[in-house]
Amino acid sequence: MASVNVKHNIVSALCKHLYLDPKSFSSELDKDLKSLCMSILKSSKDAAALVNDNELIKWIGFVEKFLVKSEAPFKALTELNEELITKSVVLGNGLKPSAADVIVFSVIHSNVISLSSSDRAKLPHLLRWMDYIQNKEEFAKLFETVSIEKTQFIPQALKTVKKVEDSNAKKTVPEKKDSSSSEKVDLKEKKPADSTKKSEEVSQAAVDKKKLPEKEVDKKEEELSVSLLKIQIGLIHKAWKHPSADSLLVEEIDIGEAKCRQVVSGLAKYCIPDQLTNRRVVLITNVKPGKLRDVMSEGLVLCASNQDHTVVEPLIAPEGAKIGECVTFSGHDGKPEDVLNPKKKQLDKITPHLSTDGTGVATFKGIPFMTSSGPCTSTIPNASIK
Repeated sequence: MASVNVKHNIVSALCKHLYLDPKSFSSELDKDLKSLCMSILKSSKDAAALVNDNELIKWIGFVEKFLVKSEAPFKALTELNEELITKSVVLGNGLKPSAADVIVFSVIHSNVISLSSSDRAKLPHLLRWMDYIQNKEEFAKLFETVSIEKTQFIPQALKTVKKVEDSNAKKTVPEKKDSSSSEKVDLKEKKPADSTKKSEEVSQAAVDKKKLPEKEVDKKEEELSVSLLKIQIGLIHKAWKHPSADSLLVEEIDIGEAKCRQVVSGLAKYCIPDQLTNRRVVLITNVKPGKLRDVMSEGLVLCASNQDHTVVEPLIAPEGAKIGECVTFSGHDGKPEDVLNPKKKQLDKITPHLSTDGTGVATFKGIPFMTSSGPCTSTIPNASIK
């Protein structure tokens, strides 16, 4: 049975979500949980759709059972964790939290807060969802914040590896020189001057030839450097459906320039325009502008996708990140291309190395997408980014 405290949490959170006055329901806390939820839902502007939503009613049933089995909640939390492996929200296919998300969050919050670190580690998808809901719904004033431990990256390790490789390279070169010099001494003793000169030329040519692969590797690494991409934080002012393609949306994005950029994205199957409006996104701004189904696109919004591409969402820029600021990557300080050359297929070479880690942090080869306010993230862990 739901305690008064749990019911109070549901009233506060659900009323905030539905833009209702929680004081109107203060006298209804003696009702059972389902009746209380239905009373609030019936008072919303979308009452007809909500009270007849069978999936929503199932989730209310879930929390009722959860409270009945409150002496052993971890099993129910584990089941919910499994349910959220391929979902951003408990109800719906997009990114927008539903009334069901708010109700479930309100009921299980106290149990999740009290979990030990070892138990939390067993529920990564549940914690990722909790973090998303508490930030998306701005629940800081209603609930104690559920802290999420995220992996700490130490890019310095990459520099250490590079130093080791450099030191090995330095050791190898002197050995080549020693071999070359000893070879010259022997030749001077056994052969005339012309032969010595030819031997030196051959030796130098051999050294130069051995150096060629190193230059080729450097050039290849340069082509794969994420610093070639100009990745910026943008704010979507408005979004609408593409006039001639059902799978595409068109967004007007502010990146701090005099004029907003128009970008076409393949997001129509995963979210509606209203969900993108006033949302901060992460986008590549130095791709060559071109038309997609007769509509001009001047950028590429980076999105995370699960393995079977059933869930796709734009990367989340941290609160406080400045519009137009460039995303940085530790150890990759090169200058981005003015415009990426499609013939070099630079984007195709770099994007396979973009992904989110187990906590949802966006990375390039494990190095996070960093802004002045922290890393860019996604609600989808271990996702590919394109």
